[in-house]
Amino acid sequence: MTAQTPSRSPFVTLGAGVLLASSILATPVFAGDSQPQPLDRLWSFANVSVNYLDWSNGTEARTANNAAKSDFTFVEIEGGVGFSWGEFYGFFDFENPTNDQFDESSGGKDNFRTAGKVTSHIYLGDSPLSIYAHLYDFRDYGFNAREQDQILGLGYRTTFDNGLWFKPFIGAARVQSDGYTGMNGYMAGWVAGYDFTALNQNFSVTNWHEQTFGRDNEYLEQNYVNGTAGSVGTNGALSLWWHPSDLITTGVQYRYSENKLGTPNAYQNAMIYSIKLNLL
Repeated sequence: MTAQTPSRSPFVTLGAGVLLASSILATPVFAGDSQPQPLDRLWSFANVSVNYLDWSNGTEARTANNAAKSDFTFVEIEGGVGFSWGEFYGFFDFENPTNDQFDESSGGKDNFRTAGKVTSHIYLGDSPLSIYAHLYDFRDYGFNAREQDQILGLGYRTTFDNGLWFKPFIGAARVQSDGYTGMNGYMAGWVAGYDFTALNQNFSVTNWHEQTFGRDNEYLEQNYVNGTAGSVGTNGALSLWWHPSDLITTGVQYRYSENKLGTPNAYQNAMIYSIKLNLL
């Protein structure tokens, strides 16, 4: 099936979301305002980071002929903001930022690539339920490959007495790619985190997880290398962060996936080493 050409570039949509978040983050909050305004933020953060992703030897062996994986550096811009009526989060990554679009020395494994995500919870009144929306866009310019995942469904938000916060979601999935465009089953997942202190230092543990299921057979045939993937896909990361100061955060992440990232029926895992400059 020939992929449909979008009437509007996904990066326009993604870029608009990032610009909206940036403008919101820059909106001042005046303590003297007698009435809360819709754009009065309850919390916000923004950072820029340098990251190195190191695939396991097993992953590199398992994917050698199936969307081969290679270690890479990426620069990330990340931010989030919360209001009384909803919250937004987004990031944009530049992978192999100093490389050509097609990296000849690696046979294309180290091409310049970009990836971005915007998510939102629009609260349903005073309940913990929300309308959840999620857009993820990936581009490999050397192979002219693209995939955009669009999720719309329900979310939930809760914070436990011990400080653990947990935000699960479930929604219908649509994909727009160079190989297939159309509805593509469902996605369920969560983001979660916990802050703690040890040795007089501030730390946090976070986890994001995505489980796709009921994916379209044509998508599974067209969007994977040397084989057809299973209908269930797993994607996520478990992270430990150290906050030595308000300005700097550093951390290590365990990245995992299966039946994702272009490789069918193979577990993939990596370690990511990160240092962030906190802007807010």
